[in-house]
Amino acid sequence: MIIVDSHLDLAWNALNWNRDLTTPIEEIRRTEVGMEDRRRGANTVCFPEMRRGDVAICLATVLARCTKANQELLDWRSQEIASAMGHGQRNYYRIMEERGQMRMLRNPNDIQNHLDAWRKGSRDAIGYILSMEGAEPILSPDDAVRWWEKGLRVVGLTHYGTGLYGEGTSGTDGLTPKGFELLKAFEQLGVIVDVTHLTDKGFWQVMESFHGRVLASHNNCRSLVPGQRQFADEQIKALIARDAVIGGVLDSWMLWPDYVRGETDNNQIKLRMVTDHMDHICQLAGNARHIAIGSDLDGGFGREQSPSDLETIADLQRIPAMLKGKGYAESDIEGVMHGNWVRFFTQAWSATAR
Repeated sequence: MIIVDSHLDLAWNALNWNRDLTTPIEEIRRTEVGMEDRRRGANTVCFPEMRRGDVAICLATVLARCTKANQELLDWRSQEIASAMGHGQRNYYRIMEERGQMRMLRNPNDIQNHLDAWRKGSRDAIGYILSMEGAEPILSPDDAVRWWEKGLRVVGLTHYGTGLYGEGTSGTDGLTPKGFELLKAFEQLGVIVDVTHLTDKGFWQVMESFHGRVLASHNNCRSLVPGQRQFADEQIKALIARDAVIGGVLDSWMLWPDYVRGETDNNQIKLRMVTDHMDHICQLAGNARHIAIGSDLDGGFGREQSPSDLETIADLQRIPAMLKGKGYAESDIEGVMHGNWVRFFTQAWSATAR
């Protein structure tokens, strides 16, 4: 079944972790044998595995922060440096397009034409929607226009810690004045706002002040796994009311309560757990229109912090059987795997065009 995955840090893996995503997974792992970082040699994503797993479309991120966390390979000393790094990641996708590995999708026709070609067997190029995780690479509201012209369609204002546009996961405060200014520019352009990684305060500020389309590229449910990184039921209901879609994420600590990195036995974490979060959202919504896949695989972790029964991204193809076991109809399962994201972007971009 065709898959749309709403969160993959492909360029960050390529440029910051020096991974050649055009090569087989075994080759990437071999090049990292012996590295001290336990996340190395354990990656789950590459273009061949995406094709094998029928991942036809993804939201491919730009991730270059300028926050007070000063985390290596994520944070840069100035916004100008972060912007340059962001454009470098964007250029990686452009080069992959020139090599026939990827295809940028900017409008409903792009999506439909790509899916038609994919179904007919033309699978050399993986379709991608350009997104940004943490908005620091956007230097100003005027710069947002330039990013839009280069294909950027989805932006999350924050990531972790205190950024220029607001506080993200692990913080408590909301948006900065610059964050509100950027939201106005997004609304005028038609940029979709990703509410993933906002603090609770920031989440409600976005929902109240931004009147464009919103989505959650990779989030699970706080009622199942407590913590600020997950959505509370009232947040999920607010997203449902805005006709948003929420991508279920596969990072182990978001699937298991009280998970401690490096200590919790990861063998306890199974792929089926993400379907529990999906099902919870469906119960709140009364339908299956608001759930999808936003795996975040290789988002700063590998197999050591992914479901233990997942070897590569191709194993996402096991989710349909799990949903069927929960009683979901075939049409609903197709929605989860790709249809909900296709509908969401088709409607959002059609409205922007009007």
